Amino acid sequence: MVMDDVLLETKALQVGYVDKGQPRNSLHSDININLSKGEFVCLLGPNGAGKSTLIKTLSGFIPPLSGEVFVNNKPLSKLKLHDIAKTTSVVLTEQVAPSNMTVFDLVALGRVPYTGFFGRLSSKDVGVVNQAIHDVGLDGFAERMVSLLSDGERQKAVIAKALVQDTPLIILDEPTAFLDLPSRIEIMYLLKIMAKQRHKAILLSTHDLDLALQMADKIWLLAAGRDIEVGTPEDLVLDNGFSRFFNKEGLLFDNDSGSFKVVVEDTKPIYLNGRGTEYQWVSRALKRVGYKTTTSIGNYPQVEITSNGHREYTLQMPNGKTQKALSIHELLGLIQVSGN
Repeated sequence: MVMDDVLLETKALQVGYVDKGQPRNSLHSDININLSKGEFVCLLGPNGAGKSTLIKTLSGFIPPLSGEVFVNNKPLSKLKLHDIAKTTSVVLTEQVAPSNMTVFDLVALGRVPYTGFFGRLSSKDVGVVNQAIHDVGLDGFAERMVSLLSDGERQKAVIAKALVQDTPLIILDEPTAFLDLPSRIEIMYLLKIMAKQRHKAILLSTHDLDLALQMADKIWLLAAGRDIEVGTPEDLVLDNGFSRFFNKEGLLFDNDSGSFKVVVEDTKPIYLNGRGTEYQWVSRALKRVGYKTTTSIGNYPQVEITSNGHREYTLQMPNGKTQKALSIHELLGLIQVSGN
């Protein structure tokens, strides 16, 4: 890592809150992390871990309890608001977009650091705004009133506003919280591409573990009472980082699949023979209803998957009774009717 590429860095940072007349409420201390140009980083952690507090501290909205945040090698506490506005774009979860303006007007607010006192948009500014509206998937929405947008559409407009601010550093707190799955994928991919192609440093907090594992260059793991852990998604999986931070009774992170699994203790064995994608989904369905698949034949039900271009499942019970099903739904019904 080249030091000139580091846009965000903390040294011995302690984050939390100070309420008037009350003791300091420290959430995390001795945080030493950095974010470089071209990096797409996801901050993950359970609810109550302090993710939003860390995001707000890194953005300058709340002061650190101790330590320092550096932006472009300069102490954040020493920077003027105008300088911060040209360095860092921020999207917070609780930001409320003004409803009495159009999408274009809202997104154009991101150009304020460049338009001067009167806020007049040049032809370049207009082009930047229209491009951002297109990039977040809001084509045709430029003249629509923000008050008429869905929650997801409004969030896209707020993200577009951050994009047109044209800063080297973008920080987002749960930017996809109100979006459906296709929109979440779209926004995450857009941010990743912006980090790579436009050489921006992008940090976002999210609960989308699956997407973070697929797209993030690095993941920051945060949980109450634990030191922050930083690494590539793959290193954190192999080091059991996700297991340490997220495992609960009845819920385990599976390193092989990179996802969480519900642990069902009262499972029953069932023989399953097949291959490919269909085998995986049949196995998943059987586990969901309380069966543990095995490739060893025993005194329990047996399922054969026929792979001849047509879905067909043969169920043989321990008493020798054989039945056929043409769908997984039908197969599960036969198993449950059998009383096993």
